Amino acid sequence: MSDIRIRALHELADLQAALELQKIYWGDNAEALLPLHVLVSFVNFGGHVLGAWDGQRLVGVLIGFLGTDIQQSDRPAMANLLILSKRMVVLPAYRNQGIAYRLKLAQRDIAMKQGIRLISWTFDPLLSVNAHFNFHKLGAVSYRYYKDYYGTDERFPNLSGTDRLLVDWWVTHRRVEERISGQRGALNLAQYLEADTTIVNPAVLTNVDALINPHRNGFYLPDGLMALLEIPADFRTIESTAPALATEWRHHIREAFLTMFAHRYTVTDFVVGEIDGVRRAFYVLTYEAGFNYRMN
Repeated sequence: MSDIRIRALHELADLQAALELQKIYWGDNAEALLPLHVLVSFVNFGGHVLGAWDGQRLVGVLIGFLGTDIQQSDRPAMANLLILSKRMVVLPAYRNQGIAYRLKLAQRDIAMKQGIRLISWTFDPLLSVNAHFNFHKLGAVSYRYYKDYYGTDERFPNLSGTDRLLVDWWVTHRRVEERISGQRGALNLAQYLEADTTIVNPAVLTNVDALINPHRNGFYLPDGLMALLEIPADFRTIESTAPALATEWRHHIREAFLTMFAHRYTVTDFVVGEIDGVRRAFYVLTYEAGFNYRMN
């Protein structure tokens, strides 16, 4: 791991390698790939392509560019400036070695040098590994949910759904700095439960298929400042073995997030742990936290 080097890519050969690396996840689907000419434009006009190298081999890539927050489009562009983190891919053999984390920290360094406080990206809200990385490890937050972000057609065959959470990583915020430096430890699932944090949609484990099912009565709003919103700890298995259940989970989570966000709750953490011997995964939502992040 110590031999992995992170550096910005500029040369055509390196950018071509970044294009090829995207195919590890997206295949040869031209619709899904960021082509070479786009990567060249990014690195020459304010964007970046960061690469993780093991010797002469490119094993990870992170692509980002400058953008603005369209939610406040009436404000001057400079007031809404952010980095949109568009694409990150790490070779399967190099995953779970901290490479994605180092790439994100390098991207944070770029933002801070440019005087930009916010890095944003989207991800599938049912992927617990990504959620844990974004919220628990990086200290990001989320208060926006997009239905059918990439549409509902078949242009992306490896995506079972295109609903997305928008992640906001306020890179200079004290909470982020403390999380990255290790000065502030995050709570675990047991601690949230001991504090009587409400699970708004406790899932059901059936004896028939041993798969976790969404709460059949939907969900209910909490009466406190914090809440836990459950998703499957391993949604990919449900996708591959029970497609109808996967679709049910997508509709359930869509309704839950849209309602919680409308009531001014914000995702501030993600925790995984065991309850009665079953691995469970939860978003942690905090009342009005998103408002505080936007104003600070």
